[in-house]
Amino acid sequence: MYKEIIKWVIAIISQPGKAWDMLSRKEEKGDEFLSRFIYPLIGLVTVAAFLGVLFTRKEFDVELALKSSIKTLVASFGGFYLAAYFLNELWQGFFKREKDLKLCQRFVGYSSSLMFALNIVLMLLPEFFFLRIFILYTFYIVWEGAGPYMQVEENERLKFAGITTVIILLTPAVIEFVLFMLMPGLRF
Repeated sequence: MYKEIIKWVIAIISQPGKAWDMLSRKEEKGDEFLSRFIYPLIGLVTVAAFLGVLFTRKEFDVELALKSSIKTLVASFGGFYLAAYFLNELWQGFFKREKDLKLCQRFVGYSSSLMFALNIVLMLLPEFFFLRIFILYTFYIVWEGAGPYMQVEENERLKFAGITTVIILLTPAVIEFVLFMLMPGLRF
């Protein structure tokens, strides 16, 4: 299962156009996408957050590692579901399409692949902080998926890609900020 997840993440990052074409033809039953892609990927990010704090700091502090993994887990899960919800609402209100939460969840999940991969790398290797600039490549991934996967018309593609990218990138950051405000003990 993890081998297939890594294969899809690499395909989406390296060749988004081709990957979105293949994903648009892929049949997914029920919550198969969640249980076979998103949940394990978020689990990998959470484990990376735990191990990253545990082994990259000078002191061996399990408490900090647990705080980091909880913060990452809540921000990743909440960011994914909130982004999918917002996209679904905008899908009906702004783009005049019928609501389809499962489609929006799959699109947000696959589009977030780069963000999850970067989080894993940066949790384990924090000295490569400059790689964070590549998060902007998410716009191109969303742009490539708008046509074949979401069937967005060409004249609305830029607007869709811009709004969706902002939603995908900001929702985890907003949830993390709210967590810091509500629970100052998560700061370290």
